[in-house]
Amino acid sequence: MKIKRFGFLVICMLLTSGAGVFAQSNKGKLPVATIKDLDGKRVELSKYNSNENPVIVSFWATWCGPCINELTAIHAVYEKWQEETGVELVAISIDDARTSKRVRPMVSGKGWDYKILLDDNHQVKRAMNVVNVPYTLVLLKGEVIFEHASYTPGSEKAMYAAIKKHLKK
Repeated sequence: MKIKRFGFLVICMLLTSGAGVFAQSNKGKLPVATIKDLDGKRVELSKYNSNENPVIVSFWATWCGPCINELTAIHAVYEKWQEETGVELVAISIDDARTSKRVRPMVSGKGWDYKILLDDNHQVKRAMNVVNVPYTLVLLKGEVIFEHASYTPGSEKAMYAAIKKHLKK
């Protein structure tokens, strides 16, 4: 009886440890998924995984104050960042069907010139295990070089420092 119980325990441990490794193997990479931009055009997210230039991916929502603060702070320096590093920002709104109609007016009102994508059914959010927004990561040549959850003033400076550091390699 003890041997059967021990064997069962070992099998359970192996299964759960393998599942954890599998789940972590895609951590940070954008999934193979197609979502729409503000104009209704379909965009394949996984194309950003292999960009030669850095790509900032920011999960945000119109009802999230820290999200708005982060994207506004980046907007203030985005043109300079683009000139210096070629960085591109992809802002993925997780607003649901009830609030997604607020995305376009907010983007227009703020003057954000980012690629705005709509994940209104949360398929990408779920695939990336995003729990809270803002959640931001930076991809460079298929590698996650920076990621953080939440926002405090100045976080964008740490993000930019990571981008510049990895471009020098």
